[in-house]
Amino acid sequence: MALALDHPEAVSGLVLLSGYYRPTLRADVPSFSLPAIPVIGDLIRYTVGPLFGAALLPLAAKGMFSPLTVPERFANGFPHGLPLRPSQIRAEAQDTASMVPAVAAMRRRYRELRMPVVIMAGTKDRIVDHRKHTVRLHQEIAQSALRLVPGVGHMLHYAVPEQVVDAIDASFRNPTTLRSAAGKVEPRSASLETVAPGP
Repeated sequence: MALALDHPEAVSGLVLLSGYYRPTLRADVPSFSLPAIPVIGDLIRYTVGPLFGAALLPLAAKGMFSPLTVPERFANGFPHGLPLRPSQIRAEAQDTASMVPAVAAMRRRYRELRMPVVIMAGTKDRIVDHRKHTVRLHQEIAQSALRLVPGVGHMLHYAVPEQVVDAIDASFRNPTTLRSAAGKVEPRSASLETVAPGP
């Protein structure tokens, strides 16, 4: 979103998945931002941070994929040591700390977007509420198309990868058609498209 807003000439289309687009109160921000604080954060990242991270990783994965199960290819193929490195813990904490102010700064500019935008989300996302974020963003961007996938959680790209690829392909292959199809419908909510979940 930031790239498209600041350098629109570099972006021909956007496909947004399970995004966080509006500043909201989040209980996870204060605690998960601590490792970004100088000195205190350094101490956490090199002592208890990796231990807590290792303990929470299975629960975090379960929550991201819920209500679906964690796919075997993710459980077996994910590099579990990667997010436990002190440098990665700091990067994740900085990302968490900047998340709310970043969308607060961008939200008033969403209407500036002129390229085709496809906004996708699962209706059972427990990480980001699709009604507060995905649906409301769609209402703000005139040329957007909204695709909601019933019964799917935050990890949309694992649940329905073919539909994500199709949305990306459509935005690059025929952006004019996508723009007109998304922008011609009134009222705004009528351009919502519910797509079937994957196998």
